[in-house]
Parts: sequence; C-alpha cells; structure tokens
Amino acid sequence: MPQTPNAVKTILILACLVAAFAIAACRARGENRANQKRYELKGRVVSVDDKGKQLIIAHEEIKDLMSAMTMGFNVKDESVLRDARPGDEIQAELVIEGDRSWLENVILTSASADDSAKVESNIEPQPGDEVADFALVNQDGKPISIHQYRGRALVLTFIYTRCPVPDYCPLMSMNFAAIEKSLADDPELYQKTHLLSITVDPDYDTPQMMREYGALYAEKPAAFAHWEFATGSAEQVKKIASYFGLQYWQEEDQIIHSLRTAVIAPDGKLVKLYRGNEWKPEQVLADLRAFKYGE
Repeated sequence: MPQTPNAVKTILILACLVAAFAIAACRARGENRANQKRYELKGRVVSVDDKGKQLIIAHEEIKDLMSAMTMGFNVKDESVLRDARPGDEIQAELVIEGDRSWLENVILTSASADDSAKVESNIEPQPGDEVADFALVNQDGKPISIHQYRGRALVLTFIYTRCPVPDYCPLMSMNFAAIEKSLADDPELYQKTHLLSITVDPDYDTPQMMREYGALYAEKPAAFAHWEFATGSAEQVKKIASYFGLQYWQEEDQIIHSLRTAVIAPDGKLVKLYRGNEWKPEQVLADLRAFKYGE
C-alpha cells in the first residue's frame, strides 16, 4: 500500500532523530575516550578477589606508566572474574580515567584450574554485630583502641602510605577528606563522629610517617583529633584487618590488598561494611546522619 505524504514525513523525521541520537552517542563516547589513557597490560593472574571484584595480577612493565609489580585491578566485565584462575596468562587494556582505572578487552590463557589462591574470607562481621576491640597506635605514637570511640560513630578504612594505585588508598583518603570537610561544616555532628585510617604496612608506616601522610589530606593539624591515622605491630594490624575480611600480603616493596571501609554505630555495633572502592562520601555521610545519637 502506498505511503501517504504525512506517513513519509513521519518516517523521515524518525530517521533523522535516530541518526541524531546515534551521532550524539558516538560523539559522547569519543569525548569520554579522549579523557582516558590506555595501556597494554600483560602478566599472570595471582588470585581472584570475588568480593572486591578484582584480579590480582603480577604484570610486566607497563610502558610509560609503571614498573613490573603485583597489584589488584578492577575489571569492566565481571564475567572475567568467573573465568579467571590463578596461574592464567592475561592480556588486557588498562584504562585510566581521572582517579578511576579498570581493565577492558581481557584475554585469558588458561594455565591452571587451581582455585586455592582465590582470596577473601567469608568470615567477617555482619551488620548488628558488636565490633571486637583492637589495640593500635596513632600518628602521635599514642595507644588507641577501637572501644575508646564508644559514644561516637566511627568510620574506619585501610590504606598504606606508599600505595601507587590512584583508585585504592589515595581514593580512600580523598573520600575521607571529603567526609571530614562535610562533617566540619556541621559542628554538632562533628562532635559525635570519628574517622580512623589504618595502615596495612606497619613496618614502613611508623607513627611519624602516618602523621606526614595524614597532613597531606587533613586540612589542618587540629583535624588529627577527629581523624586519626593508625599503625601498630604487624600482629595488631593483621588482627584487625583479618577481622574485617581484608586480605593483604607483601610483594617486593608493594602491599597487595583488598579494600574495606566500616561504619560503626555509637553503641559499637557494625552498621555497614563497604567492600571495594565504589562507595561515595555521600553514602557514608548519610549513614552517619541516620544515627539517633544519645538515645
């Protein structure tokens, strides 16, 4: 049946709209890609962090970026986590965009069916559990313990000062700096909360080193009264990290580690345990504002 003039006109308009959307989408993808830096990565899978959604990879030198080392990488396609096995050879594109990074176009060459190196213990506190007490030392060399913060909401995370990956420790510290700044704008809430960053590299991260590192993120020295940077003996650090399900180990001069950020209520019970680096400061601030302090 022949098309009427109006029908033809409508089809043409729809075709133009589809073309316009396609051009806009291509242009947006092009702009996003222009802001990205891409590097070829080759190496071997050391372990698979299912909960943190990462591959731990011993990689060769990445030209124009970093020397050979072992570290964790986010993956864009999570099906890779199901397919990867320790010992597999891997080739991929490492994409860096601002303070985020991930792997794309992953090619795995099977070399092992051994799942034993998959990390992350399923034993970790659950929301509502009373958080155990742990002893540490803060940036001033003063002994501290987790239970001393009872009566205030506590947010703690794990970092180490030499961490080279922008979306690991530096991102955790930048997120905490944003939380600290927002809390400082609310004096009443500021007095009812506390932040704690704990190193997983206690042999290198002495109290003095933690103080110097903290000064890079805390706006003023007085902030250490509200946001502390803690270290301790290797045994003390291992105990608290393992308690929250965080795994880490030494690889030459680097620490390979997963991520954990815990929000603890004023009564000492766990409210939320954030795994990985996808959480935002606004989420933690919402958690802190939700408490009924003093009740």
